[in-house]
Amino acid sequence: MPGPSKAIEREVKLGAHATFMLPDLAKAAAGGWGGEDGGAGPTVVALGERSLTATYWDTGDLRLTRSGLSLRHRTASDGLERGWTVKLPAPGDGGPALNRSEVAYTGPDREPPGEAATLVLATVRGAPLEPVARLVTKRRRSHVLDAEGRVALEVADDEVSVMDGRRVAARFRELEVEVAPGEHDGDDLLPLVVRCLREAGAGAPDPTPKIVRALGPRALAAPDVEVPEIGRKATAGEVVRAAIAAGTRRLVAHDPGVRLGGDDEDVHQARVATRRLRSDLATFRPLLDEVWVAEVRSELGWLADELGAVRDADVLLARLRRQAEQLGKADALAAATLLRSLDAERAQARSRAGEALQTPRYTTLLDRLVVAGAAPPLTEAADQRADEAVPSLVVRSWRHLAKAVDQVGEDSPDELLHEVRKKAKRCRYACEAVVAVVGRDAKQMGAAVAGVQEVLGDLQDAAVAELWLRSHAIGLTGAGAASRAFSAGLLTGVQHQAATAARDDWRSAWKTASAKKLRTWLP
Repeated sequence: MPGPSKAIEREVKLGAHATFMLPDLAKAAAGGWGGEDGGAGPTVVALGERSLTATYWDTGDLRLTRSGLSLRHRTASDGLERGWTVKLPAPGDGGPALNRSEVAYTGPDREPPGEAATLVLATVRGAPLEPVARLVTKRRRSHVLDAEGRVALEVADDEVSVMDGRRVAARFRELEVEVAPGEHDGDDLLPLVVRCLREAGAGAPDPTPKIVRALGPRALAAPDVEVPEIGRKATAGEVVRAAIAAGTRRLVAHDPGVRLGGDDEDVHQARVATRRLRSDLATFRPLLDEVWVAEVRSELGWLADELGAVRDADVLLARLRRQAEQLGKADALAAATLLRSLDAERAQARSRAGEALQTPRYTTLLDRLVVAGAAPPLTEAADQRADEAVPSLVVRSWRHLAKAVDQVGEDSPDELLHEVRKKAKRCRYACEAVVAVVGRDAKQMGAAVAGVQEVLGDLQDAAVAELWLRSHAIGLTGAGAASRAFSAGLLTGVQHQAATAARDDWRSAWKTASAKKLRTWLP
């Protein structure tokens, strides 16, 4: 079966009443969309009408829809479309456009292809997928072409029938203005077309997907993972719940990107989620059931290791490639050849991580986190006011950090400084977890401690890079072995320089982070 195709969908949806008359977009374009210099403006091409039949799949409790995802099979009357699509939330600029990642799969309509079902596994977990709605849409389309004749936008006038068997259960109408993929003037033309439709009587932009409108109030219920707002008068237990929910939401949100590959940031954010969750559970351990904390932290450690192997390879490869580009041409080419083995190591790590995400062990962990994000297994101590309880929890992280710093001498090995870095990261996470209650003081302390973590992170990255270079330069054979070994030596020298700079700088960062004025809120 061919692999999935991926795209970013960016569109503005507008409501339209039954008697709405679509304006003459071609006339509107000719009358006011031209450039200020009087040059050629966009043109509009009307396309034929088509009928679309879409069957949406979800769990019985609508986990996908409530979380902003969808899984559907759709066919078109003109035969140009037939297949499965998974839609995932995508970052946007906060404007009226709805941004989603679309991943398309081929396969019969009887049940979702395995790859499609896997892509939404973190949200679905163990619940079975089933058809939840069938929509028949009569669509009239127009293409807006920019001055270069490229398709910039597609304007669709949709009459949607929500089917119950052969009976029409409900109808609604909406307009969609979608930015076409590729290089064109679509983003510039989008607000002009939306304004034209609004002036003709269309409703205000409404990002509600069709499936949500079709399913009604149940689809508008809160997602499984919802991060509660925390105020200054919150209990300690509410802070714990918010921390668990935030970490779980981050992990689930980036799970599809880890599976798809192509964006290193998804692996990064998923790994951060696991590490932050482990840290938060350690910080709030006195407020939680001890056995539960031990079990979940252990499983999070397993997952962090699986993701960490990928992330470490990503960081190392990006670092060495960037540094290799600064070498002379011949040495850079030799270094690029040397780094092919690192690329292969990264691919293997990605494969192992993908296998881990397929296991019942992973979905069981997600289930436990989702449940805890709504109702953590709290102790009686969690009933205290947060502003009274959490400072003493944060001070434990601070003391562990200060103790680790005290053990470092001028000639201490990198391993001791790495321990300082790990303690700094936990202290930073602890501060950030209580910002909603403590406020500015916790935020400033967390930022200062992050400075220590950042400097020592540079040292750790240099140490890891040097170790990799040394291990892969030894015993090189074959054509170009000498050149590759020489380039490895040059890059090793770069690591030495970076490590020396980090060792010189970290004490300064620690001096800033350890200032007493930053800890006046701690007991």
